Amino acid sequence: MTLNLICSKVINRRPKSNWPVTRVKKTEPQVGSKDWVIWAAWADRITFEEIYEKSGFREPQVISLMQGQLKPKSFRNWRKRVSQQSIKHRKLFASRRSVQSLLKDYE
Repeated sequence: MTLNLICSKVINRRPKSNWPVTRVKKTEPQVGSKDWVIWAAWADRITFEEIYEKSGFREPQVISLMQGQLKPKSFRNWRKRVSQQSIKHRKLFASRRSVQSLLKDYE
């Protein structure tokens, strides 16, 4: 065998393309599962109302699920984060956003 043939068998690489390979470490879990509820509860852009619409878990159920699945310190951090942010509830988010936009108009 020639050296080129041996090298081509040893180095079995796929050809490089111009497009980058996107690798996601943790993909989104299946919608409606408990893993998805936990993932959505951590996500800032998903409200409790959306979690209920997609999975059937209300806010108290999400809180109890998070308390049962997370470490105590992680649960306290999550509760602190959720209670300080208005974006986990649609009404609070909409009302605070409208107040902020009114304040910007007067500045």
